[in-house]
Amino acid sequence: MEDNTMSNATQLLHSIPVDPLTGAISVPIYQTSTFVQEAPGVNKGYDYARSNNPTRATVEDIIAKLEKGSTGIAFSSGLAAIDAVIKLLKTGDEIVAVDDIYGGAFRLFAQVYEKFGITVKYVDTTNNENVFNAVNAQTKLIWLETPTNPTLKISDIAAIAKIAKANNCLLCVDNTFASPALQNPLVLGADLVVHSATKYLGGHSDLIAGIVVTKDAALGAKVKFLQNACGAILSPFDSWLLIRGIETLHLRVKQHCINAQVIAEYLQNHPLVDKVHYPGLPSHPNHEIAKKQSKGFGGIVSFSLKEDTEAAAVSFVTSTKYFLLAESLGGIKSLVSHPANMTHKSIPAATRRLNGVKDSLIRLSVGLEEVEDLVSDLEQAFEKLKSGIALQPLTVSKERSTTVCSTSE
Repeated sequence: MEDNTMSNATQLLHSIPVDPLTGAISVPIYQTSTFVQEAPGVNKGYDYARSNNPTRATVEDIIAKLEKGSTGIAFSSGLAAIDAVIKLLKTGDEIVAVDDIYGGAFRLFAQVYEKFGITVKYVDTTNNENVFNAVNAQTKLIWLETPTNPTLKISDIAAIAKIAKANNCLLCVDNTFASPALQNPLVLGADLVVHSATKYLGGHSDLIAGIVVTKDAALGAKVKFLQNACGAILSPFDSWLLIRGIETLHLRVKQHCINAQVIAEYLQNHPLVDKVHYPGLPSHPNHEIAKKQSKGFGGIVSFSLKEDTEAAAVSFVTSTKYFLLAESLGGIKSLVSHPANMTHKSIPAATRRLNGVKDSLIRLSVGLEEVEDLVSDLEQAFEKLKSGIALQPLTVSKERSTTVCSTSE
């Protein structure tokens, strides 16, 4: 029985089981493809590692508890997790999705599932009325990111959950940016939560993984069926890496939030910055909703330059030293990216700009370095930008650049 007097961090650490066979405090890696059966169909709960694996089952149980859900299902990537949720739908169904959406999700919706007759309607979900007006009889799923990637919009999960319930459709929340250390969408009324566990759950930039957690066990069984039927499973070793990362989740996220707040406040007062996107700033339009539904504001900060050009942004992101230019986020080392050329390249330019992803928008994944060093790094990059001196990006062919960017993160 769960002890409700324990803090979330303590509950997490003590939900990771000690191995009953040996007493090992670290979960064993069951690196096996199959399991010996006592008789045909008679086994110890495992028959084939695609269907189930003890190491994967452990991480699925841990994350289900973290998200206050019934069922956790682990996949080989965040996109595989998203793909499984969309497979709950059928031809003729419609999705109402957040407009400022992760580029990989947009690509999956637009280039894979729309040709199968699943349509998507994109709206600004920070306005509940937009969601209410968009839902119709064909709507079977509302898709939220909150905070969004990369402009960090915040949607009211509880209010939109009521709209979903009233219209008999599912609500799925991509909780990657907040993590269960800060936000539990299932408690607020969502039906499903997805994670790119590559990010904060793993936390060390050393694995690719995805998670679905459902509130309802029957819905969880449907997603579990898809995991087995389609086969995009998380390997035993990556499951173990994910457990190891989750052990320090609360501690890491706390420091990510502290550092990000300092960075956001620094950027807000910089003369070369046009606009800062961070829900921890009182100036953020959704600051009060973020305070209401989250325990913190996260480790991602994005900002646009007053010189709103791609050239200015590229100059900046190639000038930082501690903020490493790379895809992904949520690791212990700070990263910088240019969404228009990297994470959101697959979204048409006009659509990107309409949703706030300017050519000069820069996204920071604020790591665990000393925050004074991070501020100094940004300051020297601004000085280079101001003086027109910046490192030049590596020269690659246009074809190569497009291919890499359009399939990333």
